[in-house]
Amino acid sequence: MKRIVFAVILAVASVSSISTKAQVNVNINIAQQPAWGPTGYDHVDYYYLPDVDAYYYVPSRQYVYLDNGAWVWRNNLPSRYSNYDLYKGYKVVINNPKAYLSHQSHVQQYGKYKGNQGKQVVIRDSKNSRPSVRSQSVNNGNRSERKTNNGKGNGSNKARGNRGGNR
Repeated sequence: MKRIVFAVILAVASVSSISTKAQVNVNINIAQQPAWGPTGYDHVDYYYLPDVDAYYYVPSRQYVYLDNGAWVWRNNLPSRYSNYDLYKGYKVVINNPKAYLSHQSHVQQYGKYKGNQGKQVVIRDSKNSRPSVRSQSVNNGNRSERKTNNGKGNGSNKARGNRGGNR
């Protein structure tokens, strides 16, 4: 009887260990980030651009902004911002799916950065030719994130959040 119980326990333990697999998913998109993006991040979903009240979605390289009350996705900013300098304008990193749906919150929280021209070091002007990833955990509820370039960023840790499969 002891042998049967031992065999059953051994079989259950074997089956449960087979189905248990560790899942590690590290998504680094440094190479996708535009040269005008701020230094300090190994992953960015969206940049919020307070000066023009628009977003830039890094994976598709498109701007997201309101046009006649509807969110549109375009390869360029509207012509009214043709003189806007992306290298000098302030960018807020937001790693939430469909960040533009929290637009009112972003306007309230980051509107104070309008006109902060040239206050961030951008990737193009970084002294590091190749950003090194330094582990610095930032607790975002369900995940943590690492920053690059010795943890220097744009101070927008509050904007960081969970990343989902949707834009």
